[in-house]
This record gives sequence, C-alpha cells and structure tokens, in this order.
Amino acid sequence: MTRIKIDVYGLLEKIRKEKPVVHHLTNWVTIYDCANIVKVLGASPVMAHAKEEVAQMAKIASSLVLNIGTLTIDFVEAMKIAAISANAKGIPVVLDACGAGATQLRDQKCFELLDEVKINIIKGNSSEIARIAGENVATKGVDANLVNKDMIQIAKNLASQRQATVVITGKEDIVSDAKKTYIIKNGHPLMANIVGTGCMATSVIATFAAVEKDLSLAASAGLVCFEVAAEIAAKSSLGPAKFKEKIFDTIFKLDKKTLDKMQRVEV
Repeated sequence: MTRIKIDVYGLLEKIRKEKPVVHHLTNWVTIYDCANIVKVLGASPVMAHAKEEVAQMAKIASSLVLNIGTLTIDFVEAMKIAAISANAKGIPVVLDACGAGATQLRDQKCFELLDEVKINIIKGNSSEIARIAGENVATKGVDANLVNKDMIQIAKNLASQRQATVVITGKEDIVSDAKKTYIIKNGHPLMANIVGTGCMATSVIATFAAVEKDLSLAASAGLVCFEVAAEIAAKSSLGPAKFKEKIFDTIFKLDKKTLDKMQRVEV
C-alpha cells in the first residue's frame, strides 16, 4: 500500500458553500446525532420517514441515507419509495447495514433493498459487510464480530457484484469500488465507547457524497474528516460523554492545515 493525500478540506469547503440537503431514513436511537453531525459539517439534514412524503423529500435532496438500525417492515417500505425517487433523480443512496448478520429479518431487508433499488454506497462493520457479501458470519447485536477473512477482498468482490462503493469501518477503514481501494487509518478507540459513531459516519459519508461524484473518494474523505476530529477531541476528553460533545465542536472548526497534516490514507 502507498501513502497518499486526498483533498478532504476541498470537499469540506464545498459542503460548507453548497449546503446540500441530506435526506435520512435512519436509526431512531441515533437520529439526533446524525442530524447534528451533518449540520456541523455545513449541510442541511432532514429526517423524513413517512411513506407519504419520502419520495417528494428525496427529490429536493442531494443524497439519501437508509439505516436499518431500528427497522420495521413499514419503515423499509418507506426506504424503498425514497430510494426509487433518489434513483430517478440520480443522487447517491447510502445503505447502513446496521445489525446485518444478527437476525434473519435484518438480512432479508438488506437484500431486498439491494435487489429492488440502486444502492450506491454499502456501509457496515466487518461482520455486517461479510454477511451482506454472503459469508456465514454473525453480528453481535450491532457490534462487529471477528471475521477471519480477507476483508479487502470481500469489499472488492461485493463492490463488483453490486456495482457500488463498499465501506467497512473498523480499526482501519476499507473503502472500495472494486477498481480502487482506500485504507483510512485515522480514528480513536473512544469511538467504540459511545453509541452512534457508526451511524454518524454514514451520515458524514452521505454528506460528502452529496458534493463529490467519485463516491469512493467521497466516502474516504468523509471518514478522514470524522476520524481526524475524533483524534483531536480525544486529547481533551475525560471520557465518552465529553468526547462525543467535542467531536461536534472539532468538526465545525476543522481547517485545511489540520486535515492535510493528520490524515493517514493509503491506496
């Protein structure tokens, strides 16, 4: 792998200038944090879930987040309606396969979404993505289980199979569209000690995808931005609660010098 620099700040500035609308059908546990993380980036979050309005809302958005963390049958049907509208407009659809591999229902609904609408970015932890890729693995609730597989190859294969960008988050993040693969080595262990960092990462990825057509670059830049902020926030945090609060403040103030200096990306 080769160390590279990507223009994270350039995309962040574009977000701040364009203020794209990021439409969410997301996890009720983390919805407040997802809205806030998009807002501090400079974009405009909207959390519209009703089947009666999701298609119309997707038409005014620049990207769409689908997160099955607190799924119900009706909720997934609303996701399909929103995604069909987003597909027609040509905006990126990001699926967070939250908890895939934990229950049969979650697996079934993930595959329904992948088969019935166009998903542009598939995001999850190692066991979630391995399950979506067809591996016989289980997820510990919504936390990753150890997967003794080549996760880079799994990401590439799934990206090729689904014609999508695949994002696997963990100690080192993997982003692949089958043609190129990024490894992001930013982040901090405290991120695993608060609920919602995975969902927030998905919202950040969708926000960057709203302003960048190269979706693997967008996802990588979003993860760098979020995880550099986490590294800075951890330096002055006594524990998880203050850490979470400081992530928002840090993202709001991120500058080019910091992002260029602290990013650790390989291809």
